[in-house]
Amino acid sequence: MPFYHKLGKIPHKRHTIFRKPDGSLYYEQLFGTVGFDGMSSNIYHEHRPTQVKEIKNSVDVAPKIAVGNNIKSYRFHGFKITPENDYLQSRKTVLTNSDCSIILAAPEQSTKDYFYKNADADELIFIHKGKGKLRTHLGNLDFKYGDYLLVPRGTIYKMDFDTSTSLSAGSEDNRLFIVESHRPIYTPKKYRNWFGQLLEHSPYCERDIRQPQELETHDEKGEFLVKIKKKNEIFDVVYATHPFDVVGYDGFNYPYAFSIHDFEPITGRIHQPPPVHQTFETDAFVVCSFVPRLYDYHPESIPAPYNHSNIDSDEVLYYVDGDFMSRNDIAAGHISLHPAGIPHGPHPGAVERSIGKEKTDELAVMVDTFKPLMLTEDAMKIADDSYHKSWVE
Repeated sequence: MPFYHKLGKIPHKRHTIFRKPDGSLYYEQLFGTVGFDGMSSNIYHEHRPTQVKEIKNSVDVAPKIAVGNNIKSYRFHGFKITPENDYLQSRKTVLTNSDCSIILAAPEQSTKDYFYKNADADELIFIHKGKGKLRTHLGNLDFKYGDYLLVPRGTIYKMDFDTSTSLSAGSEDNRLFIVESHRPIYTPKKYRNWFGQLLEHSPYCERDIRQPQELETHDEKGEFLVKIKKKNEIFDVVYATHPFDVVGYDGFNYPYAFSIHDFEPITGRIHQPPPVHQTFETDAFVVCSFVPRLYDYHPESIPAPYNHSNIDSDEVLYYVDGDFMSRNDIAAGHISLHPAGIPHGPHPGAVERSIGKEKTDELAVMVDTFKPLMLTEDAMKIADDSYHKSWVE
């Protein structure tokens, strides 16, 4: 995260004596990324954060690849992913490469009997349906429809849904679109000055970003299950103290929330390219937000996007809400995949329909990856196998 945050109690200087009221020491932990070169926070615990009592079984969660080398455009019906009671079991990887995985989830219940930590990847969790609270060892964040939750790798967390239910009738209440990234996820460099501050032309600024303000501190001993994901396995690790025993921290590395509804679109007289919608970046992919906006206002403009070649990247669009002008027969929860190597563009009739239109109400999340994506067996269960023919007139 490119700006400083402080929460709870911390000592005056790093790496110095910090005593509890009874005279014993709090335990300091550096929570950092990219070795000692990336963003970090200094955390202070009631107990040593290293007290592992037992490592139990592990579960293989590697996605099963159905198509390893893809040249075909696909549409996926995201809402057809089968809901599951358990948060982790509900996460279905649909597209993946060595840099990231795109996951759909429909959890019916909150995370109850365990804590979760992804040791390998940052997680960008987009809330399509549902509301609740992301609880982490670095503080809590309320979430609702349209929120991005950025959870840095190594963060211990739970998802508490207000809309949780054990009945199948509630299975539509929570819908998540998750990007799991093996590279750190940042705000785009082009929006920041040399100090890291978001610039005036950025489509959002620091006041739009919600930092944790509620720190829950548990001074408890016992047996606490943390499910840790590492290299496509989830390990059951039992700790002797409560993972949420942090009394304070400061630094740049912490979870935060940003609403897609706070993204201010950049418009122009003629059609603007996708980078104006960029919201997050890594060195392996970018994430863009398409939001309600005025169309291009040149008197002879064509608001529909022009045909363009996907030579260097796969394009994934997750359709959230509204009217998707450039596509025919697209609904909320659908995902389109246009792979590298072939051109793509608006569906037949879309260009003509767009002329004279003044605005769009579409809401969508786009992920462009620089390495090709593989399709999983879970993806093929919800795939429209004839989508690539829908441009034939």
